[in-house]
Amino acid sequence: MHDARQRRTSATAYRWIRQFHLWLGAWGALAAILYGITGLVMNHRFGDAAWPQGDSRETGKQSLAIPAAARATPEQLSLWLRDHNGLDATMIRKGGPGGGGNRGGGDAPKWRLSGGNARHAWTLEYAPGSDTAMLERSQQTPLAAFNRLHKGVGGGQWWILLADSFAVAMVFLGLSGIWMWARGRRARELAMSVMGLSTLVFLAVVGLALL
Repeated sequence: MHDARQRRTSATAYRWIRQFHLWLGAWGALAAILYGITGLVMNHRFGDAAWPQGDSRETGKQSLAIPAAARATPEQLSLWLRDHNGLDATMIRKGGPGGGGNRGGGDAPKWRLSGGNARHAWTLEYAPGSDTAMLERSQQTPLAAFNRLHKGVGGGQWWILLADSFAVAMVFLGLSGIWMWARGRRARELAMSVMGLSTLVFLAVVGLALL
């Protein structure tokens, strides 16, 4: 009686996890195709036989007069860009020696602010102390835009939320797949299966990459 109850419980758990696995697969199917294609493309972006990665075309360049109130910090500059130019910076970086502009910045690091979406992007480079900054706009080809989405660039908060859901789904998809594959199999059977082989290859390749 106890064994029969255990078997029914195990069968119910299997059905639920299998259904959960199918739901996750359906939810992330299009994302798996997108991430798979762009990941394959970006894996071959170096070397003599590098694959095309898409192109970025400059669509405009403009010199902006920066008011004194926006020159103190990159954050203040970002707020000024948003409030007065409608440019919402999604990334702020400091780096590289700046020219110092009209009032001299010496070797102060330049501020680089960027934003836009996956297809249309803008970048503003500012040398602390200057009263002007150069704004550049660019347009990406579809392949370059999809690569940017793969890297979480230009998609906005909704894309980040959606991509996070895909990432979590992939984790549970893997865990549920392992659970279903291991169900009813002994350790020796698992070790001699395709899952055992894939685990061995995975650990070997990752180990070589980390050495």
